Amino acid sequence: MAEKSKQRGLNGIAVDHLTVRYGGLVAVDDVSLEAAVGSITGLIGPNGAGKTTMFNACTGLLRPTKGTVRLLGHDVTAASPEARAQLGLGRTFQRMELFDSLTVAANVRLGREARLAGRNPLRHLLGRAEDNDEISDMAAEAMVLCEVEALRDARVADLSTGQRRLVELARTVASGASMLLLDEPSSGLDAVETQWFGGILRQLVAQRRVGVLLVEHDMALVMGVCAYLYVVDFGKPLFEGTPADVSSSSVVRAAYLGADSVSGAA
Repeated sequence: MAEKSKQRGLNGIAVDHLTVRYGGLVAVDDVSLEAAVGSITGLIGPNGAGKTTMFNACTGLLRPTKGTVRLLGHDVTAASPEARAQLGLGRTFQRMELFDSLTVAANVRLGREARLAGRNPLRHLLGRAEDNDEISDMAAEAMVLCEVEALRDARVADLSTGQRRLVELARTVASGASMLLLDEPSSGLDAVETQWFGGILRQLVAQRRVGVLLVEHDMALVMGVCAYLYVVDFGKPLFEGTPADVSSSSVVRAAYLGADSVSGAA
């Protein structure tokens, strides 16, 4: 069993028997999941189900009470967020964290700059010429992949919510991360923008072979892009399977989706 656990996460990220407690409150209770590179995996559940807490444990923003987190074959349970980023983990947040006064290009460049600098403060201040070339190349590729290259000189403050979401995605892609954790990326988007975002996400995974672990409430997007889904409720694992499995599960429908909620595609 121990050897099998070590094999998990070799090609992506895996959490095994993850438990997170805040005092007497159990926010995540013995949850296991695995998301592979080259695929989009969904993590769904009602508000308060523990999804963002799991993301925080995966990225190192909090230490789990029990369980392990493995990234590309490395046990990162005790690793810092910076160390996990250096290994290839990127994340977006439900509340976007962009610099409104900067251009799209400047925001996207920050993704690669931050990964190159890591925890070394001097490298934030004293960049090298070869670093600048690499940053420019990675940012340019990410903007093309996320379809914001035409906006490169626009101020982020002047963009629509949908465009800002794509800029945030491009910044994470520019870091060179091989595993992306996306937290409610369709938040604030209308149906057309959500469909557009889903298409870009599928294209990104196909072209760059990144892996995506997606927390999302828009079920049309989830069903349209995810190859596999994990469902949690009250911090506990409820169900896992393909989108077809989830949509036909009476347990999931009763607990979360509702009888008529699963329809459409991104």
